[in-house]
Amino acid sequence: MSGLRFVEVADRVHVLREPLLEVNVTLVVGDGAALLVDTLSTAGQAAELAAAARAVTPAPWTVVNTHHHFDHCFGNATLAADPPRPVYAHELAAAALRDPQRLRRQAYEEMRAERPELAAELADTELLAPTHTVHTETVLDVGGRRVVLRHPGPGHTDADLVVHVPDADVLVAGDLVERSGPPAFEDSYPLRWPDAVADLLRLTTGATVVVPGHGEPVGVDFVREQHRRLVDQAWLIRAAHTGGAPPERVAAESPFGARPGLVAARRGYAELDGSA
Repeated sequence: MSGLRFVEVADRVHVLREPLLEVNVTLVVGDGAALLVDTLSTAGQAAELAAAARAVTPAPWTVVNTHHHFDHCFGNATLAADPPRPVYAHELAAAALRDPQRLRRQAYEEMRAERPELAAELADTELLAPTHTVHTETVLDVGGRRVVLRHPGPGHTDADLVVHVPDADVLVAGDLVERSGPPAFEDSYPLRWPDAVADLLRLTTGATVVVPGHGEPVGVDFVREQHRRLVDQAWLIRAAHTGGAPPERVAAESPFGARPGLVAARRGYAELDGSA
């Protein structure tokens, strides 16, 4: 990640994309204060992220985690432990981060086949739980700028937060919106994900810059199209479940492809059966 830097996408709102997993970090700069949204995967990545942020602003930062998956929060300790800085997350994400052994084990298992070196780093990463929790909505003052942290309901996880910067017309969507690949359904609530995206769309205008969890920033039309496909996915799951069809039937018709569709169908069936 060496040599990467933040790019300004709107007034004093900057985005850095880490190349390994294409994770986005957003930096909001106010007068004498800043906000960092997500902290990457390891202490090494987070240290380089800190240097990139310091190249933009010397202001102290507050940290927000969009959710508790490793690539969005395992850098917390590097960025917010010394000196101590506030860290915000949804209350369920904070609860997950209070069980670091389980999260490290999950991250290791997820990455060990595809990226063994990263998996080894993840297994040894010190985790820092959030200091402040969000239930539905919290408003922050970032150096005179109003920034809204909102939980739009279960979607990619049960603990997603979006970050809205109204004066710059920027919405940081986390993994509720994906650009570099299909949505990840492994911990998802596919029947409710469309409602979560509909909620965040209510925060947008036609000119809103939307920062997805992974990949280049997008416009509102991209988000509307992804919402339409999520609605189609949810309808397929409900119809197949009602008809007693196997999840593989949903996978064959999924707008996101067979593999994501199969994961989504199994998660959706679990929702409908009351086991998710």
